[in-house]
Amino acid sequence: MSMKPWHDVRRILCIRLDYLGDVLMSTPAIRALKQSHPGSHITLLTSASGAVAARHVPEIDDVIEYAAPWMKSSSPHEPACDHAMIERLADAGFDAAVIFTVYSQNPLPAAMLCYLAGIPLRLAHCHENPYQLLTHWVRDPEPEERIRHEVRRQLDLVATIGAHTDDERMSFNVPCDDMRAARNLLSAIGVDSEQPWIVLHPGATAQSRRYPPEYWREASRTLASKLGCPLVFTGGKDETALVEQIRADIPHAFSLAGKLTLGELAAVITLSPLLISNNTGPAHIAAAVGTPVVSLYALTNPQHTPWQVNSRVLFQDVSCRFCYKSVCPQGHHRCLTGVAPQQVVDAAVELLQLPPAAQSLVTSETIMFLQVV
Repeated sequence: MSMKPWHDVRRILCIRLDYLGDVLMSTPAIRALKQSHPGSHITLLTSASGAVAARHVPEIDDVIEYAAPWMKSSSPHEPACDHAMIERLADAGFDAAVIFTVYSQNPLPAAMLCYLAGIPLRLAHCHENPYQLLTHWVRDPEPEERIRHEVRRQLDLVATIGAHTDDERMSFNVPCDDMRAARNLLSAIGVDSEQPWIVLHPGATAQSRRYPPEYWREASRTLASKLGCPLVFTGGKDETALVEQIRADIPHAFSLAGKLTLGELAAVITLSPLLISNNTGPAHIAAAVGTPVVSLYALTNPQHTPWQVNSRVLFQDVSCRFCYKSVCPQGHHRCLTGVAPQQVVDAAVELLQLPPAAQSLVTSETIMFLQVV
């Protein structure tokens, strides 16, 4: 693969049409592009959720929001919207496009978008021969040959055109205003951010990735009894009832569900000594800002464990692992219900007791039998 055409690129379009966590897991690769092309301007084409996250990523200079019709999260719209997007991309004068996908996604619709917009260089993983749609095709080895962590997958992609970085951490900038607002919110509910406390995030977009509420409640009650420290629950507005169900009658259990912007949520996670979360966006924010994570990890897929942060990944192995489903096809949720609440408590206590020096040396636990690299 010739890398010479990429030496002179300055206006780069990165495409990541998924959710917040997926965008964050692409940020090390975006940093590699930025650092390997000094003076470059990077635009991210992404979903509404991804656009909110992208505004906290300093390596991204501009954001274009697009509800791509080939993505599950989008709603039907008139083809004129897609024609307008092609024209917008053509008018922007991009030198190159890098398409980030998970291995179960087809990059060719996005490649066609870029092809029709006249973007001269187009890079992506692809299982099938893209012919003229990609100028730089990286044959996708997943899942037949191996499975990589999502961050590694994207770093490997940009490495094929000579883009590298020595800093492979995920990127998320928490503005000072958000930190100040988070401290004020915590103070208002009686939480001293300088003392031990825990953030708990019991929600998730996909039903299959949610640890059961009754398990959350039992783990929370035990944590409150054992540690006596404040528990701060977070979530979206649609998760306030779930949070109330879990925290009812638990001493020093507070709710910020539905009360935080993304930046404020990240600030709360940054200030906290520990996050307990399902496999969802806040777990990746925690990894990006360096907060240890207890991850309740449904085995819907293997590539999204917390990246380069001290963590404990809890799951029960099941024969139906890696279903890639938003709703458990077996109906038993055993990969999560097999995790006892006491395991959550033990993992939390273990992480809280590790000294900072140890925390800086320990990276995310790999699910060893998954052979994720």
